[in-house]
Amino acid sequence: MARWVIHLDLDAFYASAEQLTRPTLAGRPVLVGGTGPRGVVAGASYESRAFGIRSAMPMSQARRLLPANGVIVPPRFRVYERLSQEVFTVVAEVAPVLEKISLDEAFAEPPSLAGASLEDVTAFCASLRARIRAETGLVASIGAGNGKQIAKIASDEAKPDGLLVVPQGTEREFLAPLPVRALWGIGPVAEGKLRFIGVQTLGQLAALSEKDAVATLGGVVGRDLRRLATGFDDRPVTGRGETKQVSAETTFDTDIIDLASLRAEVRRIAVGAHQRLVKAGRVARTVVVKLRHTDMHTVTRSETMSAPTDDLAALSATAERLLLDPAEFGGIRLAGVAFSGLSVPHQDALFSLAVPETPSTVVSAAPVAVAAAAPAPSTWRQGDDVVHEEFGTGWVQGAGHGRVTVRFESRSTGPGAARTFPQDDPALRRGDPGDCLR
Repeated sequence: MARWVIHLDLDAFYASAEQLTRPTLAGRPVLVGGTGPRGVVAGASYESRAFGIRSAMPMSQARRLLPANGVIVPPRFRVYERLSQEVFTVVAEVAPVLEKISLDEAFAEPPSLAGASLEDVTAFCASLRARIRAETGLVASIGAGNGKQIAKIASDEAKPDGLLVVPQGTEREFLAPLPVRALWGIGPVAEGKLRFIGVQTLGQLAALSEKDAVATLGGVVGRDLRRLATGFDDRPVTGRGETKQVSAETTFDTDIIDLASLRAEVRRIAVGAHQRLVKAGRVARTVVVKLRHTDMHTVTRSETMSAPTDDLAALSATAERLLLDPAEFGGIRLAGVAFSGLSVPHQDALFSLAVPETPSTVVSAAPVAVAAAAPAPSTWRQGDDVVHEEFGTGWVQGAGHGRVTVRFESRSTGPGAARTFPQDDPALRRGDPGDCLR
């Protein structure tokens, strides 16, 4: 019987969640992340991507590209987790076994699709997308095919807001024109090795002999990647528990023999692991560094910090402290960085968020200029959830000069009105991020 695996991916999930729960943001360029000097983009709406902004981009760079009507808000992972649970509760009704990759994507192999026709699979996926939109307000792209690899690539091709089912028997033709990086497991190092022998597409990789694939990419890896490039993928869809660790590693073309080069490589590797940490919506407390000697001997070192964080600079600096000097340890052929001790942040003030500056003094308009006492620095920042005794649930649209402007709206209200209050108004208090979902 034909096997059908589906891959579901929520489009621009973090930014879409903000647009859903704060309807005034719908249709506008929205960035989720930190505004501090080391802030990064955790999520970008499709409206902002049109200006060249991407997830994991430094916020300082993204801010320069953001148009005048763009908005930057801090991440609210409690909201994203709640919405993720809503979505996958819907999916679990038709696909009991879910292999969740992150808050916004998962594989499934619905029992009802075993041996199904192309038309039946297409109808199933279209119905599921419609249910997710109707019951949660979110948009999901879905890909379907004979295995996880095909389904994943199909959902990528279907974005945004699309559906693509790859007919059984056409997998090799579907994959052939795609670049080798489209395949899970092929990173920049493997891509460079394949490019060196003239292989740039999955069709060219599939056409390699197994001997050449192994010689270029290594034993098990070469065989497996070549097989996946042909469209064959029998890996099972299995339920996953909570993510315990995120990591990245690189095998070097030539052994690293000096500490300065090793530090530079580990900083680059840490960026890859950090991107996975951000995508998982987690903070980490432990940094692990793996070093493999020329003779294949492997050393692992770790350090646990006093508090969990997602700050790339802090995590990367910890990884560098754990390094051994190749002058003493010997040549290094592989290095890896892992972040563990993962948890959901208790606070949503992530990604080096900074409170906007307020003027330190205000000059009066009296005939004799007298420096008036400056208003206390605002305790509110753009994106904070608030509740007002009279007007209900809202979020801070702007703050400063002793005032705070709040937009009162939620998922169910449509665009709401904005009102301005003194920043210490006793009727205004901090709200629970989940209030916007009620």
